[in-house]
Amino acid sequence: MKVVTIVGARPQFIKAATLSREFKKHPNIDEIIIHTGQHFDDNMSDIFFREMEIPAPKYMLAVNSLSHGAMTGLMLKEIEKILINEKPDCVLVYGDTNTTLAGALAAAKLHIKLVHVEAGLRSFNMKMPEEINRILTDRMSNLLFCPTQQSITNLKNEGFDNFKCSFYLVGDVMQDAAIYYSKKAQEKSTIIDDLKLNNNFIVCTFHRAENTDDLPKLSKIVGALNELSKEFRVIVPLHPRTRKIVNDKKIALKFEAIEPVGYFDMIQLLKNCSIVITDSGGVQKEAYFFNKYCITIREETEWIELVKNGFNYVTGIDKKKIIETTKLLLNKKFHSDNSLYGGGTAAFKIVEKLLLEVQQ
Repeated sequence: MKVVTIVGARPQFIKAATLSREFKKHPNIDEIIIHTGQHFDDNMSDIFFREMEIPAPKYMLAVNSLSHGAMTGLMLKEIEKILINEKPDCVLVYGDTNTTLAGALAAAKLHIKLVHVEAGLRSFNMKMPEEINRILTDRMSNLLFCPTQQSITNLKNEGFDNFKCSFYLVGDVMQDAAIYYSKKAQEKSTIIDDLKLNNNFIVCTFHRAENTDDLPKLSKIVGALNELSKEFRVIVPLHPRTRKIVNDKKIALKFEAIEPVGYFDMIQLLKNCSIVITDSGGVQKEAYFFNKYCITIREETEWIELVKNGFNYVTGIDKKKIIETTKLLLNKKFHSDNSLYGGGTAAFKIVEKLLLEVQQ
């Protein structure tokens, strides 16, 4: 069975690593990786392939730094050429990026079986490019692997029982990765010593266009972090695009803005911090995997089970609320059995279903 895996962004590298490792256990599976280049610099891309021992991409497209339409269109054009040449049995896409949508469109138009990992998620905010990407990708997919019961419910509510597709609850491959790489991170990362950190610091990430492209919103986020930095160490691995905007707008940063970090360093930051503040979907879950409360600086989240169970607090871009919620949670003990996302067996279940369904 020939599988073409299409990745392009940090969360996809992490997800793909779990399945690539599982594929290696099956001599009858041949995986070919296409890297679109959506995240392209060393700290956002190459380091993940090295650290996580992901097979080197056979194809590197280097499509980045373009508008949504231009990026997706160019990816579609190049991926289509590769699929015509490779003739895979299925195409595997992850999540909700432009890379995801381009890969899905290419596979669907060529009538190649399309497999979507992390299917069924919904924020119900159509202003998010990611929401458009995930809805369209789900609708084109033949095989949908869902991380949560809510994602199954979302698909059922949208009529997927009536479509020619199969969807399964398998758990979250990011939990597989967190469990597997946690020990390696402990051995290989030196970031805690390098930054001279104790366990009393806040780690924050923000990169979404809805936050960084809106100057009032960006100013509120930075203002809240600047205020918190008066009492706590606030460590922010700053996305290159965000750093450029901050520099261009001459926004003063009083917290510790560091360069983007690899997966092992991020694991160590999450394991050792006091609390997490983020607008990233992946980091919300990673906070939970490492028993940390998370404050989500968005108006909604796809991971509603984290909110329902009291692990994630959605504050929006409200400076006062961000600060107050952070201080409240810093003194609250975290209790969880880490059972919300399958417990680390998602990759095994996905490959098991792939072998049954794709080879039919």
